Amino acid sequence: MEWTDRHCRYFHRLIAPDAFLYTEMIATGAINRGDAARHLAFDTSEHPVALQLGGADPKQLAIAAAAGAAFGYDEINLNCGCPSDRVQAARFGACLMGEAALVADIVRAMRDAQPKPVTVKHRIGIDPGSGSGASDSYEFVRDFVGTVAEAGCTLFVVHARIAILSGLSPKENREVPPLRYEIAHRLKRDFPDFTFVLNGGLTEVETVQRELDAGIDGAMIGRAAYHTPYILAELEHALFGRPLPDRHDIIERFLPYVEAQRARDVYLSAMTRHVLGLFQGLPGARAFRRMLSEEAHKPGAGPELLQRAAKLVRTDISARAA
Repeated sequence: MEWTDRHCRYFHRLIAPDAFLYTEMIATGAINRGDAARHLAFDTSEHPVALQLGGADPKQLAIAAAAGAAFGYDEINLNCGCPSDRVQAARFGACLMGEAALVADIVRAMRDAQPKPVTVKHRIGIDPGSGSGASDSYEFVRDFVGTVAEAGCTLFVVHARIAILSGLSPKENREVPPLRYEIAHRLKRDFPDFTFVLNGGLTEVETVQRELDAGIDGAMIGRAAYHTPYILAELEHALFGRPLPDRHDIIERFLPYVEAQRARDVYLSAMTRHVLGLFQGLPGARAFRRMLSEEAHKPGAGPELLQRAAKLVRTDISARAA
């Protein structure tokens, strides 16, 4: 949330022509009772792109899904994996895994309301001490998938950790529970007709390639794609044979978008905050980040600042330094 906005997705599309992009999780209230266009508008270059929704009320989620379809999203995704206290207080996110029948009702309502595919992102279980009667056993997540699939969901994004609903922060929930990729593979074996996309801890191309070779259908890259976005280009090269792009060329191709957004009074920092990790590991990367962090928020800052910052980085040598 508050990371993969439309500016981020436009930038990522420049790096990864073949990726399926996802929005940040957007709560139904922000769409149904707020400024829907502010949350849902996106550039056509982002296709294919999925709208990820947060909520627990089938009627409200159906309304939000219909709005997303009307804006042109290619997929509507329900988040059943976020463990934050704020999300739990609204009875959605990971705690929904304890209510598989409700999730099935939600999926039915969302599918009935619009024509786009409805998918679900979930954990492999939730803390059995949460009081929900849930479990971290394989049988629990298997039954969850089976119940939701009966409502017409055929694609599941599996964050291969359990969610501990009390006592851990969201950050700790991404680090403390161990990764169990084998659970996603077991789900694929038990439900061979469905699509399973692996998520969680995928920070290296070699790991993604290994899991795909082992039979998983896809990989969702989250924070690694944000903090080190060039991994998307490396994945495109490894999986699809695309030539590795020059990082400075990526910046040059981003500039017309930046200029157009500045003409709409969008602050430069709203866009450059998403590119800070592009040169990670190269000489001058720290100076690039510093210049943008210190100057991009200023009212007069424009695309020329991004160009100037990029010139501080050398990409023509093999030496690596932060």
